[in-house]
Amino acid sequence: MGGSHQDDTFRPALLVVDLQEDFCPPHGSLALRGGRSIVDAVNDLLELPFTLKIATKDWHPADHISFAVNHSPPNNRPFISTTVVKNPYNEAETDTSRLWPVHCVQDSPGAGLIPELNLDKIHHVVEKGQDARVEMYSAFTDPFEHPSVSTSALRGLLQEAHISHVYVVGLAFDYCVRHTALHSQRYGFQTCIVRDATRAVDPGKGWQEAEEELRAAGVVMIDWQGEELDRVRHLEEGC
Repeated sequence: MGGSHQDDTFRPALLVVDLQEDFCPPHGSLALRGGRSIVDAVNDLLELPFTLKIATKDWHPADHISFAVNHSPPNNRPFISTTVVKNPYNEAETDTSRLWPVHCVQDSPGAGLIPELNLDKIHHVVEKGQDARVEMYSAFTDPFEHPSVSTSALRGLLQEAHISHVYVVGLAFDYCVRHTALHSQRYGFQTCIVRDATRAVDPGKGWQEAEEELRAAGVVMIDWQGEELDRVRHLEEGC
């Protein structure tokens, strides 16, 4: 019957983006308001029978280009200043990037996934942002295309598992969640963001602009109780 065929081809993945100490109160260097509060919703999602469950981590070297302290004054004010990043392999390709406080430095406490997150349910942890020369909001790759500079293992993991749908949660909605979802949709995965399980750096204008871009790209915004997640709830473990 049609329903059973649909279930055979429905292979959903959950992406938990950058739920790290530095993005969460009370001590994170780039803490988002309410960032830590999403963990209960994320853990509830991790209990569902997703085919694949992946967490991502910002994993920056100390000299990363996105850190305001690595730039000269007066253009080195966190959250306010921006910098033009050139593709190190093609200087004609550029990207304007916001500057941030130092965050998620490799092997630092702030780079750790928060302890409340149920890591026992995570199949893989994917690190991103290791190349000091480029920003990398997306968990898939940096923004450059001619050529790309830094690419993670994420796309390969999803393809190897024959994933059809990707559900994205985590931090921050208007940056890493946004760009991860855009790449996911672009790469052919039907992509949703669970609005109950994400928070934004700029919860007003930033959220609105991100949601408009995501919807235009075909990414679906869903709620925890929405029918899109009912499809996952009805799967059996191991399908």
